[in-house]
Amino acid sequence: MEDMDEAMRAHFPLSFGKPSKPKPHTSGAHSATRRSTSSANPAASFSNPNPDSRPDHGARNDVFEPGRAGSSRAADESGVSVEDEDDGAMIGPPPPPPPPMAAGSEEGDDGVIIGPPRPPPSSSEQNDSDDESESSELDGDMEDLRRIPLSNEIVLKGHTKVVSALAVDHSGSRVLTGSYDYTVRMYDFQGMNSKLQSFRQLEPFEGHQVRSLSWSPTSDRFLCVTGSAQAKIYDRDGLTLGEFIKGDMYIRDLKNTKGHISGLTGGEWNPKSKETILTSSEDGSLRIWDVADFKSQKQVIKPKLARPLRIPVTACAWDHDGKRIVGGIGDGSIQLWSIKPGWGSRPDIHVGNAHSDDITGLKFSTDGQVLLSRSMDSTLKIWDLRQMRTPIKVFADLPNHYAQTNAAFSPDEQLIFTGTSVEKEGTSGGLLFFFDRRKLELVSQVGISPTYSVIRCTWHPKINQWGTRKRVEHIYCMIHL
Repeated sequence: MEDMDEAMRAHFPLSFGKPSKPKPHTSGAHSATRRSTSSANPAASFSNPNPDSRPDHGARNDVFEPGRAGSSRAADESGVSVEDEDDGAMIGPPPPPPPPMAAGSEEGDDGVIIGPPRPPPSSSEQNDSDDESESSELDGDMEDLRRIPLSNEIVLKGHTKVVSALAVDHSGSRVLTGSYDYTVRMYDFQGMNSKLQSFRQLEPFEGHQVRSLSWSPTSDRFLCVTGSAQAKIYDRDGLTLGEFIKGDMYIRDLKNTKGHISGLTGGEWNPKSKETILTSSEDGSLRIWDVADFKSQKQVIKPKLARPLRIPVTACAWDHDGKRIVGGIGDGSIQLWSIKPGWGSRPDIHVGNAHSDDITGLKFSTDGQVLLSRSMDSTLKIWDLRQMRTPIKVFADLPNHYAQTNAAFSPDEQLIFTGTSVEKEGTSGGLLFFFDRRKLELVSQVGISPTYSVIRCTWHPKINQWGTRKRVEHIYCMIHL
């Protein structure tokens, strides 16, 4: 008989019958990037407000599971009497008692209550119903929090000074970061290892801060705006394709100069045209360029001013269709132009004294009805483009000490968010504020850093994640999985 067993065993591999090694749980990668709920500064509320954050499934030694060996021990620790499944007893707490019946009523075999109807609810029961309605409202608030991607995060390091620019390509695979250390770093998520290092580092102009980065509509090229007077175009791999011409600083009329004559403040690629970009400058002009010709500009726009001075244009933006541009002017005004045949520098919409300090960020909604403006006067203003005389909402007490601080929409545009700067004697740290676009009220504030400011932020429309540009060398990427 033993010889027969040996003969049969010879037909199987040597590993037959050996216990296989347990495979690591798939959530281990998520646990490594899970956002910490500890708070270095309790006053800053640096905890995860997301009620939908799932528990860490990486370690399951202390998790109680029915029918599993050791379940009695887990039950005893929880204070609930639990018996083994082999005894035929129910595992877990006892079922709730049946609902009370009115006097004189009986319960039939089919579970139907026979007898007079129950009396009307008492005042205590009415209070319970009110509590349920309040609970439903709370559930609605919790649903708003679930929309914010807070469950996991990674930190990209490399820059040595303020991180002032961030751009994610349309597929979500390649990320650009720019800094006051004069460099641009390129990250590729698809080819990135656990070290999270950039695959290329650029220095567009020696000694000039990087102020804005923008991908082309096809993500094959990107625009780099620095503190110099010349913007640069790079291909997807970081190779220089060209730089725009600089104007003659001795010509007084800006319309007669071939390019900007002072440092750039912002720039964006036209979202619908892969050959057109927009730049703004400290020389007091906005210019539209054709990427196919680096030596000439398509249009020069001079903002409307009360007096003939050179006031810097501190921010600019395209609308979603690439048919309108908006500029934030150093005198606090917001001016908007529609691109049409024969159009010139005269703005279609002019809002004087829109802000009391420099405007640092402008953003159109996709439907073209709402405009966001962020300013160093510590406010975020919501404007209805159909009636721009006054803002429809002003969110104040949002400290801002950086010229690149912006505001943006969530992918469904139901949330508006912006970052705040750290104040010298403040205790709140750098925060990210989320507001409901429809209700025009605060939904949540997320603590990003107890010591550093949140300067720029973006929320990718295809992958459910958002990134924040932060002071010094860190870029946080918050991901909802």
